[in-house]
Order: sequence, then C-alpha cells, then structure tokens
Amino acid sequence: MLIIRIETDNDLHAIREVYLSAFPTAEEADLVDRLRRDVHPLISLVAEMDRVFLGHILFTPVELQVEFSPPAMGLAPLAVRPEYQNQGTGSALVWSGLQACHELGAPAVFVLGHPGFYPRFGFIPASRFGLKCEYDAPDEAFMALELIPGALLGFEGVVKFHPDFQGV
Repeated sequence: MLIIRIETDNDLHAIREVYLSAFPTAEEADLVDRLRRDVHPLISLVAEMDRVFLGHILFTPVELQVEFSPPAMGLAPLAVRPEYQNQGTGSALVWSGLQACHELGAPAVFVLGHPGFYPRFGFIPASRFGLKCEYDAPDEAFMALELIPGALLGFEGVVKFHPDFQGV
C-alpha cells in the first residue's frame, strides 16, 4: 500500500537518492538540501511502499507583491523513481501536498511545471490572475491554484521563488 507522510531526519539520504535516480544531475537533490536548510515553513512529503522510497515533493513559500500570512506556496521539486513513474505516485504526492498546504492555511500554490500534468489538480495559468513567473517561462507552464477561492483576484506582478532556486 502506498503511504504518503511527512519526511523525517532518517529519510534524508533516501530522499536524495530519489532525486539522483529521477534527474540526470544532482541539481535537484542539492536544491532540496538547500531549501530544507534555508526555508521555513516548508512541506516535505515522501511516498513509500513496503519501506521502499518511491518519491518526494516539496512546497516552499513564494513571494508576491502583497504578503499573505501564512504565505502562498510553490510546488517544487517533485521526483519519483523512474521505475515507479506513471503509476500514480506523483499524483498522490501532489494531492497530499495540496491538502497539507490547505491545512497550513496557504491561500494559493504556484508551480512551474508540465502543462499536461498539473491542470488535473486544478492549476491554471497564473497569467489569468495577472501574475508572472520571475523566470523566463512559457505562459502555460507557470500555473496557480487558489486554495482559498478569490485569494488571487486583483493581484498583478511577479511571483518569486526562494533565492535557492537561482541557477537550477
């Protein structure tokens, strides 16, 4: 049975291994380590089955021109071991993470990701709210999801991720 849970200190090596298996370089694994060290609050969830780590997801605060308390969150990164991809693990991590963001009281979640994957969770282009990504990204790839209906209405500007994302 697939279990999604909050990471513990005992999981750090296994989480790093998930990223090293899912990406061609160590950039994402290093990013997770930096974010864990530098950012609070954060939501860090692992997916496991029969004590095998299958995936990981991280949510960290993003900065808008207007501050929310608690802050809006950014979803990144997400990784699933290649042999377990396309079996629902990534989706289970996203759903659980969105629930955790909702429980935290986050008004919205942003993601710079695949436009064929994230809309199934309710994400739409952030440009519909008058918001842009700080990175040069295609409009359809930078998406937002309001966890509190109407939370993003009337905003314009640039959404900024934590400085640790620079260079990834």
